[in-house]
Amino acid sequence: MALTTVRVSFPTRASRSAFVSERFAAYLQESVLDVGCYEAPLRRLLTGVAYTGVDMAGNPDITLNLDDVQRLPFDDHAFRCVICIDVLEHLENLHGILDELVRVAKQYVIISLPNCWCDARQPIGRGRGHFGHYGLPVLPPSDRHRWFFSMTEATAFVEGTVARLGLTLAEQFVTEKPRPWLVRLVRRARYPGLRYHNRYSATLWAVLEKPAPRP
Repeated sequence: MALTTVRVSFPTRASRSAFVSERFAAYLQESVLDVGCYEAPLRRLLTGVAYTGVDMAGNPDITLNLDDVQRLPFDDHAFRCVICIDVLEHLENLHGILDELVRVAKQYVIISLPNCWCDARQPIGRGRGHFGHYGLPVLPPSDRHRWFFSMTEATAFVEGTVARLGLTLAEQFVTEKPRPWLVRLVRRARYPGLRYHNRYSATLWAVLEKPAPRP
């Protein structure tokens, strides 16, 4: 599926949650499981929805360390939509938890994956010696990314997962920080296709759709 671009930035967690609630409103209906919800801002943004938030910290409905479990504590098809926003890259058991998201979803799974290379490229290239979630702090961090990947790898992972689990890729797009049109034009001319996305697109978003259950 070709990648479309949405130009938006998220200076705060609240702004990202507002984007999620508006952009995916058609999917976030009836019942929603928010995996990695932290302070669960979507709980107040989604009206008329049975909301359940899961995380190891913050203000979840269910406190759960995703790296300590092999199975989410929910029945198959328990929620119409399951969302997992900027969470999977923090998990050692990324693949197993993604399979669990699909298992407990009735219809949709919405995930986002950050373009790690985009975030680290400039600090590495400029010799700064520090690049966020992948450093070596003196004390053990409370949280960090476990996976380092490009947009090429992220899209291949999503499309491969869709094929492996017999799903449909209902939507796939990237978000990118707003830039002047001339800057974008020059960059695209120099780095066409996925090369551009690898360098400048911040996050991959995907909506995975499960096949309708047999009557």
